[in-house]
Amino acid sequence: MRRSGTLARQVLLVRVGRRGAELHGGTDMLPEPRYADRPRRRYGLQRFDRARIETIAPISPAVAPLPPVTHTSVPSPAPDEPAATNVPLLPGARTPARRMKFALVNACTLASLLLGINAIFVAMHGNVRLAAFLLIACVAFDGLDGALARKLGVSSPFGAQMDSLADMCSFGLAAPVVVYASLAGEVPTAAAAVAAALVAACAAIRLARFNVSPSDGRFFSGVPTTMAAAVLALMVVIGLPVPGAVQIAGVALLAFTMVSSFPYAKLARLVKLPPWVWLAPVIGALIDVRLTFCLIVVGYLVSGPVLWLRQRRTI
Repeated sequence: MRRSGTLARQVLLVRVGRRGAELHGGTDMLPEPRYADRPRRRYGLQRFDRARIETIAPISPAVAPLPPVTHTSVPSPAPDEPAATNVPLLPGARTPARRMKFALVNACTLASLLLGINAIFVAMHGNVRLAAFLLIACVAFDGLDGALARKLGVSSPFGAQMDSLADMCSFGLAAPVVVYASLAGEVPTAAAAVAAALVAACAAIRLARFNVSPSDGRFFSGVPTTMAAAVLALMVVIGLPVPGAVQIAGVALLAFTMVSSFPYAKLARLVKLPPWVWLAPVIGALIDVRLTFCLIVVGYLVSGPVLWLRQRRTI
């Protein structure tokens, strides 16, 4: 009877403690320590196990229970998170012949970059015409690396990124420096600096947009930086006899056409024109190269808005 009375009193205290906790905020309460330890001490029973006592221990509602920590488990990536993969520099078979072709193509890209760096150094020393010739050489190597990559079958994402970085150095930095050096003595320094900075900013925007935009096999979206740099370099080489204000306006117009959305024909489409169309510029260059150059540049810049209006009317 004494044993049963002790156990009954223990159960009653636990039930009363739980009910009182529900009335005073929902926090479970343990019985007094002297009653909790008495059955274990007297009878050596394991019915009041420590895991059982921990289940009714009070837990703060402000702290969420922690998940069990396993030291041997490796965290797995989230279902929506793509697994990290290494992109090879040269996709496809890595034979010695293909590696040599890949190295040749990227050597042309590096040559364009180095020529652009030297054009900056030469322009800083005052030899603007030589810097313009180096810029024209940059344009030649920039067109050569893309043609070789397609012909040799070694086009790669690495080559595309290298080409973009080299274009930014040669046409986004070297071309503005050459323009600034050529205009510094004819226009105010502030105006020449603004024109050069405008070319650099528009070239960066044009290259970034080209990297993320879908390519069109027929037209450029805006004047490409390569062609803009070629126009600026030829303008310095032939020495247009126009006032400084007109040159500033022409440089600004060329910079804005790089970031425009007007469609401009690619060189592959221009090559397919009838031979008599190419005969006119050749004859004009023999008569007056400066006038012919201005007419060709203006005609190409105007062709973008004309094609844009024509496309709008056909929609």
